[in-house]
Amino acid sequence: MNEKNNVWVFIQQDEGKPAEVSIELMCKARELADTLKVSMCGVMIGKNIKAEAKKLISYRADRIYCIEDGRLDHYTPVPYTKIMCEVIKKYEPQIVLYGATTTGRDLAPRVASSLKVGLTADCTDLKIGDHTMKDQEFKNILYQIRPAFGGNIIATIVSPEKKPQMATVREGVMKLSAPESKYAGEVVNEQIKLTDAEFPTEVIKIIKKTRSVNLKAAHIIVSGGMGAGSKENFKLIQDLAHALGGTVGASRAAVDAGFIAKEHQVGQTGTTVRPKLYIACGISGSIQHRAGMDQSGRIIAINTDPEAPIFQIAHYGIVGDLSDVIPRLIKAVKSK
Repeated sequence: MNEKNNVWVFIQQDEGKPAEVSIELMCKARELADTLKVSMCGVMIGKNIKAEAKKLISYRADRIYCIEDGRLDHYTPVPYTKIMCEVIKKYEPQIVLYGATTTGRDLAPRVASSLKVGLTADCTDLKIGDHTMKDQEFKNILYQIRPAFGGNIIATIVSPEKKPQMATVREGVMKLSAPESKYAGEVVNEQIKLTDAEFPTEVIKIIKKTRSVNLKAAHIIVSGGMGAGSKENFKLIQDLAHALGGTVGASRAAVDAGFIAKEHQVGQTGTTVRPKLYIACGISGSIQHRAGMDQSGRIIAINTDPEAPIFQIAHYGIVGDLSDVIPRLIKAVKSK
C-alpha cells in the first residue's frame, strides 16, 4: 500500500484517551481519502497508547503511526513538533488535519512554520476540488472552508503549491460515523530519537475543571440572543429550557452583553451543536451563529423581525416578541 500522498489526522490524546475531535476528524479524513483514492492514517503520540491506537482502526484507518515515550504523556510543544515534522517528512502525506483545540492550535502552526507550508485555522468544512492559479491548474486539492471577516462571509482557502496542506478544524463540525470493528488496518510503531534537551519544559501539575454545560451532548437546546433585552429577561430562555428538559444556549451577542456565561455560547466562536431540537429565541442568525447550529434536527426560531436571517434555516418560524411567545410555549408544554 502506498505510504505517500495520504490523508492524515493528528490524534490528540489526554491521559491515553483520544480526543473526540480527533475521532470526528478521522471520519472526515476517511471521506476525503476515499475521494482521493488514498489511505487515511493517524499519528498518535504519548505513553502506553498502543491499545487505544489499535481501537482507532475501527474508524476505517489504514494505519495509525504510534510514537511512544514515557516523557510524552502530556503535550509539550518542542518534542511533539519534532515528531510530527519527522514523520511527515518520512511519509509525505498530502493533507494533515488537527483539532482546533488548545493543543492543535499550538502544534499545527509550529509544524507549518517548520515545514514552510500553509495552514488554515478553525475550518468548519473540508472538500476536495480543483483550482487554477497563475495559468496553472491544480487537481484534487483541499478546499479549507471557514467563516471570515467576523463571520460575514464564508471563505474557501487553498494552499496548492506545497504539501502537506494543513488545517485545524473546530470541534463538533464533522459528523461521527459508526465504527467498523472488522476494518483491516495496522498500528505502525515509529521510533523517533528524543534527547533530554528537547524537553525544555516539564508538566508539574494539571488542574482540570469539569464543564457545567455540555452543549455537544444536549438533545434539546434553547438559545437566547440580544432579543431577550436584558439579563433578567434571559430567565425566560432558561425557564423554557427547563420545561423541555433541555440545555440553555446563547448567541455571542448575548454572552458579550453579560446575559449568560460564555460556556453557553453556540456558534463559530463558541460550541458547534447538532441537537434534535434547537430553539432560537431573539437571535437574528448571523453566519457565525448559523455555522454552529444549522445541522440541528429541527430548528424553531422566534423573532420580532420577519426578515431575520435565522428564518432562512428554521423549520418553523414564529414572528413575535419572545416575552409573549415563550410563556405561551411553557404553558403549552406543562399542560401536556
